[in-house]
Amino acid sequence: MEFKDYYGVLGVERDASQEDIKRAYRRLARKYHPDVSKEPQAEERFKEVQEAYEVLKDAEKRAAYDQVGRGFRPGQEFRPPPDWASGFEFSGPAGGQGRFSDFFEELFGARSPFTGAGGMDLHLRGEDHHATIELDPRQAFAGGTRSIELRHPEQGPDGRIELRTRRLNVRIPPGVTEGQVIRLAGQGAPDHGRGGRGDLYLKVTLRPDPVFSVQGRDVTVSLPVAPWEAALGATVQVPTLGGPVDLRVPAGSDSGQKLRLRGRGLPGSPPGDQYVVLKVVLPRADTPRARELFEQMRRELPFDPRAGLGG
Repeated sequence: MEFKDYYGVLGVERDASQEDIKRAYRRLARKYHPDVSKEPQAEERFKEVQEAYEVLKDAEKRAAYDQVGRGFRPGQEFRPPPDWASGFEFSGPAGGQGRFSDFFEELFGARSPFTGAGGMDLHLRGEDHHATIELDPRQAFAGGTRSIELRHPEQGPDGRIELRTRRLNVRIPPGVTEGQVIRLAGQGAPDHGRGGRGDLYLKVTLRPDPVFSVQGRDVTVSLPVAPWEAALGATVQVPTLGGPVDLRVPAGSDSGQKLRLRGRGLPGSPPGDQYVVLKVVLPRADTPRARELFEQMRRELPFDPRAGLGG
């Protein structure tokens, strides 16, 4: 997917005011409107202008585009990082922007942070806001109160976009899962004279972890074991989100074998399980004694690891 330079499409500088952007759009829309334009590829150019204006006219979309597109050139291969919207606070209901390019859909379409909880009638209460909060698996397991910082783009008096920052203390319920939404009542936009403030909805995403892989409430850990532990059986210590526990490795275990620790996943009703995938790790034959032991096993053990392949 190619990066699109919306500022270049409208012919404005990156620090242009909202009024400058509106003027540029009106000029280009008149020039390329397919009903009246005699320019080559007028319809295609008109759609590009519409797409660029859809983003740059909106303070939130523009701030998000500026953040994720920093350092990219027009036509350059582009993939937004999965956590690009973390810490941004967006307002309003989902949808309503129409279908544009794949680039637009990736940032502002159905899977984007702009599809949060729907807003209520603005004459009755303030708009609902929505944002993404990142947790690691240990934080999701334990829950507790966490201080978060949210940035909300607003249009300043000069028509340019400014990022306002606010801090909130959020109570994370133990066992929160990927995609779960935490509602903070009254933390959305101010009301319009009646009905109170809107709410803030925080969508949880779980950060990748080098030890724990989380799927729903279940957790998976890859556990290195020595060949003699797998062959003879052993009691080994295995990490869990709640702290290390002892695990009995049965004699004759193979690499890739999966063992279950019931109820050791994320808390809930019922709680998840932890699955331990054994990974047999060989010691290095990097000393004379180590080589001697490997040579002895090769001579004395009737073992063919490829016996089941046939041929």
